[in-house]
Amino acid sequence: MDKNVFLLPRWLLSQNRQVKRGITLLFDLVVLLLALWLSFSLRLGELYWPKANIGYLFLFAPFLAVPIFIKLGLYRAIIRYLGFYSLWVVVKAVSLYALLLAVVVLLARIEGVPRSVHIINWVLVLLGIGGSRMIARWWFAGLLDGNKKLTSVHKMVIYGAGASGVQLADQLSLRNDIVVAGFIDDDESLHRRQIHNLRVFPFTHLSRLVERNGVTDILLAMPSVSRQRRQQIIALLEPYPLKVKTLPTLAEIAKGEVTVDDIRDVDIEDLLGRDPVAPSEHLMGKNITGKIVMVTGAGGSIGSELCRQILRLQPRELILFENSEYSLYTLDKELHHMHELLGFNDAVKVVPVLGSVFNRSRIANACLGCGVQTLYHAAAYKHVPLVEQNPSEAIQNNVFGTLYAAQAAIAANVTSFILISTDKAVRPTNTMGASKRMAELVLQALDREASNTQFSMVRFGNVLGSSGSVIPLFKKQIKQGGPVTVTDPKIIRYFMTIPEAAQLVIQAGAMAKGGDVFVLDMGEPVNILELARKMIRLSGREVRDENQPNGDIEIEYTGLRPGEKLYEELLIGNNVSTTEHVKIMRANEDIMPWSTLKDVLQKLECAVEKYDFESIRETLLETVAGFSPQCQIQDVVTFKKRQKNNLSSAANVIEMDGRNET
Repeated sequence: MDKNVFLLPRWLLSQNRQVKRGITLLFDLVVLLLALWLSFSLRLGELYWPKANIGYLFLFAPFLAVPIFIKLGLYRAIIRYLGFYSLWVVVKAVSLYALLLAVVVLLARIEGVPRSVHIINWVLVLLGIGGSRMIARWWFAGLLDGNKKLTSVHKMVIYGAGASGVQLADQLSLRNDIVVAGFIDDDESLHRRQIHNLRVFPFTHLSRLVERNGVTDILLAMPSVSRQRRQQIIALLEPYPLKVKTLPTLAEIAKGEVTVDDIRDVDIEDLLGRDPVAPSEHLMGKNITGKIVMVTGAGGSIGSELCRQILRLQPRELILFENSEYSLYTLDKELHHMHELLGFNDAVKVVPVLGSVFNRSRIANACLGCGVQTLYHAAAYKHVPLVEQNPSEAIQNNVFGTLYAAQAAIAANVTSFILISTDKAVRPTNTMGASKRMAELVLQALDREASNTQFSMVRFGNVLGSSGSVIPLFKKQIKQGGPVTVTDPKIIRYFMTIPEAAQLVIQAGAMAKGGDVFVLDMGEPVNILELARKMIRLSGREVRDENQPNGDIEIEYTGLRPGEKLYEELLIGNNVSTTEHVKIMRANEDIMPWSTLKDVLQKLECAVEKYDFESIRETLLETVAGFSPQCQIQDVVTFKKRQKNNLSSAANVIEMDGRNET
């Protein structure tokens, strides 16, 4: 019997949108005719049979009502998601229909229609149209409730009983895998009150909800609060065994209703303890708007975000220079779609160029042929352990790739050249950091030479969500049940978001005077161990350690990787000055003249061509201030070759020993 009750709604849910609208329209036609007939019958106190002149009224009523219902959107609403606004639309549509019908009867002077019939008709149509939709909504909800018994159900509380929280509670009530147990809100006037049959609790009742009601998830529905307040709330939630989810901020939510699809896990940005650095609008478009702009390494994490930001600032042309065919294809498609959404038409031309920065002729032809005016150099190898294992390629890409791009910019009379650098270039302990500092020295030296190109560079710390970032790794490890790997319990890092980093690069380039090294005031560094613990707890799990042997996920210490530091710095010295932007500083550091650096580069190039890793390291030690490598040369090819030679030597010794015995 129960199965048969659910057969009809299951069939309805399985139909396409047009079939559902057709069924609803047909039902409404029946309601309209039945309501009008009942209105006469109730008013006259007998079963009414319409006379000839009134019979036309029954034919006219549907032709009057249906266009009104369509125009006001009665058939656009999804019945199982029906809310207060949709019911208000029904009231307006039915009221307009009843009013116009009464006016038509009055103007046409149709006899035999009592005035009270119009009022009764309005009430009956309202009950029939609106009531049927509410019954259908409850019917579908009953089906979903039946399905809930067959699926694992998560009990959730919503932090924030405002408009966003209430709207989401309505939508979540229709999910078959979630039960909303109530609201948590800081507003004391709302405590003990009920909103849509859900009670509003103070924060102090959260423990009781977890223990007695079995709540496993909490949703932060507060898109308008500051990041600092959000971080405070997240800190309060850490001790509870809850999976924390959140809505995007108001700046991230597109216009329109908040939906369940907007719910996401707490982002790492919410744990940083500081608000993002706001861009200065007058600096953003200075080197971009109306100009021809090139981004090297356009398909990378920073490069692709730079391209998105640049496109919004409406350059004349945006040149995407990228070595990876797939990355270039993906970015080109994304930017063309973004181009259409922004409505730029043909105002901005996006040009994908496949090529490598250490292909001199390719980068030179691209700069000259496209008439580049501003160049953002993001192409680099940046993963510390991989670079340590492939040092010659890193030098070729990071140092000579920068040199060739800079020389191409000079030859093409590029106005502004901005290098994306790193905090690892300061007193480096690895080849990646040393190679990036060498790239900085190249640009500083070239800027001193007679040139129409203005060179500058921007240093920042770890970028959230970039390739090789620790955050995606932690998320993956937590999802797999652990262990979460941390190199050292004392390791700390500075963090910023990818959009923030891209905005810094753009603004710094606009403030450049030549040879500048810009750094960002990034606030306090983050302890990676504490970050891992927070991410575990906010995923609704417990850290397993000596104090909590029955916890869910263990943190495992793997030791510092080759060339890795416990902490990073942004400045070589303390000689810094302020800029137009309150959060951006200009570092004044030692510069090596081109006449000296040119000889160093020739020596380094010769060592790279010969795969002379000892000479490469020796040159870096002599040139890069503070370079203190933390490991021996790690080149994987040399190691394999050495290993093979050792095996061969061992085999020869064994063979000789065998002959001697014979």
